[in-house]
Amino acid sequence: MIKVSNEDLLFAIDENPDTMYVWHSRFEDRFQDHTHLKGQLTYVEGGVIFLYTKEKSYFLPARHYVWIPAGVEHHLQHRFHAAIVRNIYFDTLTDDENPFYKQIGIYPVNNLLLEMFLFSERWNGNINRKTKEYDFLNTLKNILPIVSQHPLPIALPTTENERLRPVLRHIVENLSNDMMSLESVGKATSFSTRTLSRLFQSALNVSFFQYLKLARMIKAMEKLLESDTTISEIAYSVGYNSISSFSNTFFKMVGKRPSEFKELKQSSLTSLNLV
Repeated sequence: MIKVSNEDLLFAIDENPDTMYVWHSRFEDRFQDHTHLKGQLTYVEGGVIFLYTKEKSYFLPARHYVWIPAGVEHHLQHRFHAAIVRNIYFDTLTDDENPFYKQIGIYPVNNLLLEMFLFSERWNGNINRKTKEYDFLNTLKNILPIVSQHPLPIALPTTENERLRPVLRHIVENLSNDMMSLESVGKATSFSTRTLSRLFQSALNVSFFQYLKLARMIKAMEKLLESDTTISEIAYSVGYNSISSFSNTFFKMVGKRPSEFKELKQSSLTSLNLV
């Protein structure tokens, strides 16, 4: 197999703005922050990844894909082994026809999309216009807004504010503390509650408690898909001492009960014929 450098691959993806580009690999997190001239669809089989932009971090669970608009700076990171990452880069010819193509979104993959993703694995590299392969990929792009109307509503705000970064790190490292509060975090990081509250609103545009809830749900989603830990153990590990409270909060934020969400792992393995 010929090894291609990161720079060469990024150049190849955008070399011809009028083509689609298909790339199936075991690793997409080989790139640091970068942008594309094309819209990017990424689907991961057999693992979970995180998408990082300048403003937010997104959790991409099993049986979901992420749409990244052209020009958005980002990088992807695997937290666990992924069997294969399917990337399709679409030209922007029809991007103005639907607002879907202008915003980042993480969406569930139904059986129709899954079969189309799998069908595309026979191609690699540039797909030129006026070919059957291009027509197929263009059809795939055109149906995305139709079948993807309910994005996963979970994203964690990020910031380059140097004062707030140690605070966010402290929160993530202590999610199991069910007594965590604005006061306790302020004391641990040498901030007054008033200053800390203002920092969250000004730098992240969310309250401390909103951020804490989001961080706990994302960690719970990760554990549900990448461990055999029971739901009750996961609830306690992210700071909930009530299973019903955890389940209700999870449902309100994710749209599924923890038990339903955990089943995504099984369906992902089934699609890979691993069970």
